[in-house]
Amino acid sequence: MEKFLKDLFAGQSYDENNFFLIAGPCVVENEELLMEVADKVSGWCRNLGIPYVFKSSYRKANRTSANSFTGIGDEEALALVKKTGEKYKLPTTSDIHAHEEAAIAAKYIDILQIPAFLCRQSDLLHAAGETGKIVNVKKGQFLSGPSMKFAAEKIRQTGNEKVILTERGTTFGYQDLVVDYRNIPWMQEHKAPVVMDVTHSLQQPNQTSGITGGNPQLIGTIAKAAIATGANGLFIETHPEPSKALSDGANMLRLDLLEGLLQQLVELRKVVSKF
Repeated sequence: MEKFLKDLFAGQSYDENNFFLIAGPCVVENEELLMEVADKVSGWCRNLGIPYVFKSSYRKANRTSANSFTGIGDEEALALVKKTGEKYKLPTTSDIHAHEEAAIAAKYIDILQIPAFLCRQSDLLHAAGETGKIVNVKKGQFLSGPSMKFAAEKIRQTGNEKVILTERGTTFGYQDLVVDYRNIPWMQEHKAPVVMDVTHSLQQPNQTSGITGGNPQLIGTIAKAAIATGANGLFIETHPEPSKALSDGANMLRLDLLEGLLQQLVELRKVVSKF
């Protein structure tokens, strides 16, 4: 495991050879939701030796419809993410959308996440790198794994070597995504841990309703394949009641299904690590 990840997870009891998990509800809806998810997921991860990062977006800036929920307010949401991390002694992450947000968000969270649509924005990547925080860049749906070396280079130009790259599927037609698992080893060649964004890779964008669809029944399939191909970490958005979620409910995993999936993935990781 990279030194910066060891430092990140220093306060947790975990198996260093395990994959790490980034998980939480898509967006900050209220304090109760964050606390419920963090409480349950942190307990499961502790029992399974999985290093865990709590995730929830403080704002959703890339919604299809103008009527979509975007957030409860930036400062309020960021403060709730920080409060959740402090209560459960977890590192935290959220996405940023513009260069001026980097320094603000860095006061509250441990990992700055760059959305896939913005992975080529030089000023955003430079600003994120300059905070000194870990920067997790999601691969654009329009890019190959090898081309992500340029995103990593932009961050490293600031003197920040703490880079994570995330695979989240590739656009296939107008309303679907496919996962090319070659991107996992290809992006690892850029000397960065690679995460598989399981839930977003199952989105079905560009629906005429203005609300993104999804295939959550395939979450286990995508996650197991990612572990089998050597992913360093998994990204899974989860919610107690996805049908009532205010964002991305169509592709989130129901919270009570996560523990069983994690148990399977830990066993699979043990087998894969022998080869």
